[in-house]
Amino acid sequence: MSVTIKDVARVVGVAPSTVSRTLQDHPSISQETKEKVRKAMDKLGYVPNASAQNLANKFTNTIGVILPTMDSKERRSNPFYLEVISAMNEEARKQRVTISIASGQTHDELLENVQLMYRQKRVDGFIMLYVQEEDIILDYLVDNAIPFTIIGRPYRYNNESNCVDNDNQLLGQAATNHLIEKGHERIVFVTNNDSENFFQERFDGYRKAMKFQDKTSLDYFCLSHPEDYLLFEDYLKTKKPTGCIAIDDMFALRLIQMLNLLGYQVPDDISVISFNNSIFTTLIHPYITSLDIQAELLGQTAVVEFLIQLKEENAMKKHVIIPHTLIENETVRDISKD
Repeated sequence: MSVTIKDVARVVGVAPSTVSRTLQDHPSISQETKEKVRKAMDKLGYVPNASAQNLANKFTNTIGVILPTMDSKERRSNPFYLEVISAMNEEARKQRVTISIASGQTHDELLENVQLMYRQKRVDGFIMLYVQEEDIILDYLVDNAIPFTIIGRPYRYNNESNCVDNDNQLLGQAATNHLIEKGHERIVFVTNNDSENFFQERFDGYRKAMKFQDKTSLDYFCLSHPEDYLLFEDYLKTKKPTGCIAIDDMFALRLIQMLNLLGYQVPDDISVISFNNSIFTTLIHPYITSLDIQAELLGQTAVVEFLIQLKEENAMKKHVIIPHTLIENETVRDISKD
């Protein structure tokens, strides 16, 4: 026989309504009583009926997490999403909620999944793990007043959005300043993605740092098509950069391999710095110098901030900034004394 609320109440010596309120984490029940009830639940092996609770309660205690469309192998294998989701799962466990993933190969498919999850009351709202300039999913969330938090900063709906992000402009400045401190003056920003907001902010930070240090900034170089790699070889010969800022570690690894194929050694000929401090920084030598954006803290904070927005009446929308840390490894050479 399955264990019921009445069984738990009998063991603890309280009314069944007390057990029910404990399941809802109701403030009218003391912390001491809640702990006694939860211990009895564990001892008896009581498993709450999630469907019944969702019907009875205001909240489902499930957060939908919206991944970007996984339309490329590179995006599917990006460790950033795994790190963030792992941290979100851990924080959700602490907060006694669960995570449900929304994904799709196209934006229409993704929107359909998001709509289905919310209409069927399977989630209380969503955390978005990406930012896109024209986004039908974000339009749907705002138009329908669905609670959401974004990891990143949207192009639109700034006043309507609850955000957790790094200061990406400051990240771009920090990467540039590190290269300048090491004696580099001819620095180029290299990316494989120039459509997302975080790229533009990091590139703006690069240009500000170069201007402040009275250095000549170069236009960014985007390597998104096979023919771009041939053009980049000519670019390197013409501009002769001594330092490259890569959009992230995953791309930095590819950039270093390409530089090696073209006859350049990193960091002896060209230094490279990137962002994220992911597992890719230490896959092969030279280890990549990178700015740690604290992906785990981004994920944890997004869960906490979403729940505040969900459960506190009149909670103000916030833009929470997560700090970064420079991790010096082997791909930046000090040429200031050459």
